[in-house]
Amino acid sequence: MPIRCEIVSQDRMVFEGDADIVIVPGELGQMGILPNHAPLLSTLHFGILTVRREGQEENFAVAGGIIEVQPDLITVLADAAENVREIDVNRAEAARRRAEELLAQGPPPDSDVYLKMEAALKRSTLRLEAARRFGRTQQPLRISGREPGTE
Repeated sequence: MPIRCEIVSQDRMVFEGDADIVIVPGELGQMGILPNHAPLLSTLHFGILTVRREGQEENFAVAGGIIEVQPDLITVLADAAENVREIDVNRAEAARRRAEELLAQGPPPDSDVYLKMEAALKRSTLRLEAARRFGRTQQPLRISGREPGTE
């Protein structure tokens, strides 16, 4: 019996469907959520969220947020989230360069601009790493017991 999973970013529904397991980047490490899991509320760290269903995987780059788990429903409210297959590598690389340039100019560390650029740099780096690891044009992966790219 699967568990329902909904991943929502600030501007759209990123994923809605059933899952056999959802692996999330919790603040203290990876968490695997199975059907009938105990209720849970947690913050999310920047990382890859994986939804597995019937031997298929969907991977999402998640830039923080919260997760609420009920026995039959997982709700992820992400600060930013994107299916890895949808990542525009050129756009992410340009965002990374812009953030690095602005940070190099040295705005005061306590300024809002500095904090926004730090967050933009973390987000673009996550997107680039996810695209390189999983490939931005990947089809859902067959689970083979090995990490993608080691076959």
